[in-house]
Amino acid sequence: MAEVLTYAGFWALFYHRIAHSFYKRGWFYPARVISQWSRFLTNIEIHPGATIGRRFFIDHGAGVVIGETAVVGDDVLMYHQVTLGGTSLERTKRHPTVGSNVLLGMGAKVLGNITVGDGARIGANAVVTRDVPPNTSVVGVPGRILIQDGKHISERSTQQVMDQALGNADPMGEIIRRSLQEIEDLKCRLEAIEEEQHPDRILRALDTVWNKIPEKPLLVQFDAMCAESWQPCPDENISGSGI
Repeated sequence: MAEVLTYAGFWALFYHRIAHSFYKRGWFYPARVISQWSRFLTNIEIHPGATIGRRFFIDHGAGVVIGETAVVGDDVLMYHQVTLGGTSLERTKRHPTVGSNVLLGMGAKVLGNITVGDGARIGANAVVTRDVPPNTSVVGVPGRILIQDGKHISERSTQQVMDQALGNADPMGEIIRRSLQEIEDLKCRLEAIEEEQHPDRILRALDTVWNKIPEKPLLVQFDAMCAESWQPCPDENISGSGI
């Protein structure tokens, strides 16, 4: 009990319940005073307009920011330095809606009027700006789906889900993937060129062309001329045994 009563997350949520009740009644000034007092004591800022579900728990808590129109479901676990922020200043729903049984890892940034489905897990320092399907694990900057319904998904299916749910894949990862593919293509082309220019291949090609020639009159005439014009010298040692 002592640990619970001295936990910053407990007191931040306690003050928020009071401030939120004032905010719903239109007593905006006292609601803001209470929320700022809570921020001073706990280093956790929860706007009094935010809607927080049951059994919400903030672990450690330092640096947590929850915006005015954010909605948090039941049984949500949030670690320190998490931000549920907005991307505009319009007086509309501009903060995330987080479903039930969601885990928000340390430093995660969930921005804009998006929905994080029930049972989702947001990895540490992930930046999420698009809807997250239920029962998925999202990591990286920008966030990309790593696990869906308990199964690791391949790169191809990841790209398909990202296009539908979380936007484009990690730009640096995409550049690296394309560079590796281009290097592999260049290696294949270079190997093909080296194979075509190999000496043995060239000799085999010349031999094939030569064998396809039906008659070789010039070569026959040249051999005959050489045979007629060659006469051994009188002093030439044909046997090679010496003079």
